[in-house]
Amino acid sequence: MNTTTTLADPSALYPSPLKEFWQAFARNKGAVAGLLFMLLILFCALFAPWVAPHDPSEQFREFLLTPPVWLEGGNAQFLLGTDELGRDLLSRLIHGSRLSLLIGLSSVLMSLIPGIFLGLLGGFFPRVLGPAIMRVMDVMLALPSLLLAVAIVAILGPGLINTVIAIAVVSLPSYVRLTRAAVMGELNRDYVTAARLAGAGLPRLMFITVLPNCMAPLIVQASLSFSSAILDAAALGFLGLGVQPPTPEWGTMLASARDYIERAWWVVSLPGLTILLSVLAINLMGDGLRDALDPKLKNAV
Repeated sequence: MNTTTTLADPSALYPSPLKEFWQAFARNKGAVAGLLFMLLILFCALFAPWVAPHDPSEQFREFLLTPPVWLEGGNAQFLLGTDELGRDLLSRLIHGSRLSLLIGLSSVLMSLIPGIFLGLLGGFFPRVLGPAIMRVMDVMLALPSLLLAVAIVAILGPGLINTVIAIAVVSLPSYVRLTRAAVMGELNRDYVTAARLAGAGLPRLMFITVLPNCMAPLIVQASLSFSSAILDAAALGFLGLGVQPPTPEWGTMLASARDYIERAWWVVSLPGLTILLSVLAINLMGDGLRDALDPKLKNAV
């Protein structure tokens, strides 16, 4: 009976890679919780004009520093209260998720792509290009990441695009080092030797033969860099070097509200809590990706 079932359903023995990945990912309950939270943030970011109850820049002068609805003096019109200019805090948090996710995604892509390319060059040419590339990366790693980002933004000027560039430059060395280490570990394997003997050219060896087998640690690193990018963007915004007001951005909201922390705690606490939960959710997702993509961890469970 069991043999017949197995023959009738080969997928029971050979599950699809996507199904196998999800089963390994779903074993980590924290990763699933982080994924659900980030899906909520993504939904709010995509549909912010329709989800937000008010325009994020609209000022209600008669409701300055109104507390959240569950506190005494709260107003049902403003579920999370208002800020020092009478703007709805919930609407600004929802619209701020757009910028935070945009900065995180853009900076990861801008550092991942050149980082992979430089890492491949360093791995395939370990005696010519490798030392020069790695020494430059070592110099960048010797500087504190936030200090380097502040220096870049100070040179380029504050703004959204310059913030993305600064965070991408700061994240670049980790991708270069990780890619180079993974490539040098793969170059001695039999399938690479077979591809060389079959006449594969250098571009094919780099991008088709070797790179796909190095992507698992890079995907995990990209997810962790995404959370770091959100933190760095909030830090630059808090210092006044990131996205400029009145544009709603979580770090900028913290900076503009810090003078009211004693008499209107929600103006500071709610943006800070949003940053905390978002970064925690992304890190939990990174742990789940590591568990699902690492064969050793996957087989150990």
